[in-house]
Amino acid sequence: MAPSEPATQSEAYRSGFVAVVGRPNVGKSTLINALLGTQIAIASSRPETTRKAIRGILTTPNAQLVLVDTPGIHRPRTLLGQRLNDVVDESLSDVDEIAFLLPADQEIGAGDKRILSRLRSQFAIKRDDGTFKWKVPLIAIVTKIDTLGRQQLVAKLIEIDEFADFTALVPVSALDRDNLDEVRSVLINHMVEGPQMYPDDQISEESPKDTIAELVRGAFLEELDDELPHSLAVVVDSIEYPDSPDAELGVAADGKAHVIVSIYVERNSQKPIIIGHKAEHLVQVRKRLRTPVNRIVGQKSRLDLQVKVAKDWQSDPKQLEKLGF
Repeated sequence: MAPSEPATQSEAYRSGFVAVVGRPNVGKSTLINALLGTQIAIASSRPETTRKAIRGILTTPNAQLVLVDTPGIHRPRTLLGQRLNDVVDESLSDVDEIAFLLPADQEIGAGDKRILSRLRSQFAIKRDDGTFKWKVPLIAIVTKIDTLGRQQLVAKLIEIDEFADFTALVPVSALDRDNLDEVRSVLINHMVEGPQMYPDDQISEESPKDTIAELVRGAFLEELDDELPHSLAVVVDSIEYPDSPDAELGVAADGKAHVIVSIYVERNSQKPIIIGHKAEHLVQVRKRLRTPVNRIVGQKSRLDLQVKVAKDWQSDPKQLEKLGF
């Protein structure tokens, strides 16, 4: 986290919720992870990676921002897709500020227009002259600026500025950590005054189970790339500590916390893709997550990955509920 100037007596403390919105795969998770200085959300080149409203907490001496990483707004093709859009509605219901991400390397498209229309209906009042007055600040964050030259970038910023009546516009490359301080500053300066809501060292609202489930799903996204079935869901069934009174014999014997994880696919034919030849994918994911999972549970741990089939779960209401959607 970048150092901030200590708050002065005349400088009011600011706090509130920032909804981070945009089409799938515009860099929402990457930006939030970069602002927090650690990974709390999956950042992947695959669209629709984020499936829940993950809240990251950015605390500085003069402000606290709760960043809500929303699933990308899209036209739903399955019941899961509709549930993801419902998550967006819920996460937008009571925010103090909106960060609308628009990638520098892509044209403004139908998806962006659909999001703007949705935001206007919820957060704006139409004036007599046809312009809109926003009830909360709408900040345009132009992502992936490292992909353009200077002249191209200037033209893109002008185009985005004319797209909507934004409160402010900030270009950024989260990958190169270019202009992150300015993003942080703009979001804080447009936030309402309010008290600190969370302890200084808390960076997420996610439970250890939810955090580990997201890490496991993210690790498979990286491990399998294009092979990965989109219908992958991960649930942490339990975290069993060796000093727990009801710990099983095996848990107590090796002195490690056992993290029991179920990985669901929709068809039997998808299981070998996840497992890999001689379980190589499971081994690689365990190896990759050893340190982060140890950190989350507070001690050495063993990750027990079990691959299961939940037939057509993306379109089955009961299965969706079981899997936490």
